Amino acid sequence: MSSSTTSSNEPEPTDGLKAFGAVLKSFRKRAGYTQESLAPEIGYSAHFIASVEQGRRFPPPRFVDQCEVALDAFGTLRLAANQLSRQRGLASWFRQWAQLEQEAVALSTYECRLIPGLLQTEAYARTLFVNRLPPLGDEEIEARLDARARRQLLLTERPNTAYSFILEEHLFLRGMGGHEVTMELIDRVLGLAKRRNIELQIMPVVRKSHAGLDGPMHLLETPENRWLAYAEGQESGQLISESKVVSMLQMRYARMRAQALSFEDSVSLLERMRGA
Repeated sequence: MSSSTTSSNEPEPTDGLKAFGAVLKSFRKRAGYTQESLAPEIGYSAHFIASVEQGRRFPPPRFVDQCEVALDAFGTLRLAANQLSRQRGLASWFRQWAQLEQEAVALSTYECRLIPGLLQTEAYARTLFVNRLPPLGDEEIEARLDARARRQLLLTERPNTAYSFILEEHLFLRGMGGHEVTMELIDRVLGLAKRRNIELQIMPVVRKSHAGLDGPMHLLETPENRWLAYAEGQESGQLISESKVVSMLQMRYARMRAQALSFEDSVSLLERMRGA
């Protein structure tokens, strides 16, 4: 498949993102670059560049800055990027973390409430949004589904980013959305677990010791090798940069990796659930 081909399961481009992509493509061609030749100059893959030019990916600030320099764009790309709105479909408290995710070299997630957004199927996500209180309108539900689908491109378009997920077993036993939704969800998680850059571990229901009882956590390593953390509540989220707190969360996450099932045993458990 060509790098400029849009997969059928990817979200449709918005007008704003398509406009930015067209401006980027124009400056790239003006400078005499192909997507493949520009990639090493800015530190992003040709596929990533194609995704931005097609309007399927929001351009991260670092990407915009690198393109500005490489393409001598007179500040036009920065101006065009500033006109974009990433607000629709993402909770206000999550936007900063979502932006950092696009640049991360490593991302670790522990969840005990629901399947993380990066791993969700559309049916599972729709179930969550439809049952949300106060109720969401149809347009808002579709906007959130679209935002989630765009964010999930991280898993396939950043193959050099290391992803680690520790998920509680009961998340799959809950049956959110019904049997078919759960089976589809397990299929997706098993499929993603086959990727070399994704590690999956299941925390069993019965466990005498557990280092994650204080709740979900997200850890992220930036391109500058700085670690940050994120914690989310009912209607709020907190970006954590204080090194002592981040170090404490890293310690807890490392302990949970030892307490959870191994990758092989986790996959085996999900396969048994799928066959039940």
